[in-house]
Amino acid sequence: MGRITEDLIRRNAEHNECVIFSLEELSLHQQEIERLEHIDKWCRDLKILYLQNNLIGKIENVSKLKKLEYLNLALNNIEKIENLEGCEGLTKLDLTVNFIGELSSVETLRGNVHLRELFLMGNPCADFHGYRPFVVATLRQLKWLDGKEIERSERIQALQDFPEVERQIREQEKAYCLKRARDKSEAQRKLRDEQEHGEKEGHPGSDGRRDADVAANPPPSLGSRDQLQALEVQEGEPNRKKVDDVEDDLEFWNKPSLFTPESRLETLRHMEKQRKDKEKSSEKKKKVKPPRMLITADGRALNVNEPKLDFSLKDDEKRNQIILDLAVYRYMDTSLINVDVQPTYVRVTVKGKPFQLVLPAEVKPDSSSAKRSQTTGHLVVCMPKVGEVITGGPRTATPAQSTGAGSREHTGRSCSRSRQTEKLEVDPSKHSFPDVANIVGGKAPAPRRVQPEPKVMPCEEDPGFEDDPEVPPLI
Repeated sequence: MGRITEDLIRRNAEHNECVIFSLEELSLHQQEIERLEHIDKWCRDLKILYLQNNLIGKIENVSKLKKLEYLNLALNNIEKIENLEGCEGLTKLDLTVNFIGELSSVETLRGNVHLRELFLMGNPCADFHGYRPFVVATLRQLKWLDGKEIERSERIQALQDFPEVERQIREQEKAYCLKRARDKSEAQRKLRDEQEHGEKEGHPGSDGRRDADVAANPPPSLGSRDQLQALEVQEGEPNRKKVDDVEDDLEFWNKPSLFTPESRLETLRHMEKQRKDKEKSSEKKKKVKPPRMLITADGRALNVNEPKLDFSLKDDEKRNQIILDLAVYRYMDTSLINVDVQPTYVRVTVKGKPFQLVLPAEVKPDSSSAKRSQTTGHLVVCMPKVGEVITGGPRTATPAQSTGAGSREHTGRSCSRSRQTEKLEVDPSKHSFPDVANIVGGKAPAPRRVQPEPKVMPCEEDPGFEDDPEVPPLI
């Protein structure tokens, strides 16, 4: 059964940024609330309060709501109008389909001078003879009753017939109260019987009969045919139980019952029991999924895409990094995303579902970054590689090998100095030939000085460069 709690009120106060002390409108319908409480302390500024379709049995704890203008208590278990004198600003009261049998309790609304609309249709008192004239004559401030406007002539006639109508209403109230007392006692007796029956079913064999039956009929030995038949019977027991439950459910709904607060509570208990049984059966049938394997026993990472997201992996050689573009849901909160970058793989957890991808190269987790696109919602993870790339440096001069005219044709045009071949003339008088006699005698020839050959360095062609005049021969 539901209760009015602070958390419940805050969850229904989203339109007021979950602030409850300044709340002016509150809707708590269909919450299975049994009692009105705490509202007059937490929400003093309420003007509109919806409490229809609950199990409220008494109007209470609303007398401090001075600003309350509209109170909806339709489809509840209220039997009497009371405790509304303090609601000074009340203009509309809806008590449709309740169990109000004391029609004279409308007299408590005489102090609510601003009350203009009242709904009592669907209550036992609405079937009383003289119901409408009695209410019209009692509450002179009313303008509408059960959605029908009160004419001036109708009010005058009701005031004239009020003494006789009041006497009839009192007699009908007395008869209804006696009948209601009998219904209450019958409902209480039935509830006690159900509880005793449930206790007996909950403790089978408490009288010793079941234990005696088990002792008299021990289970069959293993491997016998009787055991197989017993197992088949045991497997059929859940099906029989389901059939019995369905039969009990049909019997409950087809059984005639009075429209009383007790019957409403009984119906709710039956529905709650069915819901719990269904949850238990679903928990038994539900298979526990094994946890997703992300790393094998030998430490190898696996590729996993449990959230089933589109992605692209790009190797940016220019910046020496790997870029992962993951198509995360556009309007999903970023707090639901968790990124974990490792040297050999990257893992992104989206709403508890892992996305893992093995990287083609080793990266630096400490230097990695993750960003979220504000337009598409995609997650972009940039992961620098471990290896460094040499982007620039001094060029090493390669010596040119002279191969005669062929090399000059291959290199094309060069600077003028390299294009002209230097001719060196040697004076025959100064030229010395090796002494063959000394070589044969074992004496090493005297070293001679050799002019080093000039090196030819390649250079780029300069259009403004003019050829130098012919270099004079060296002697």
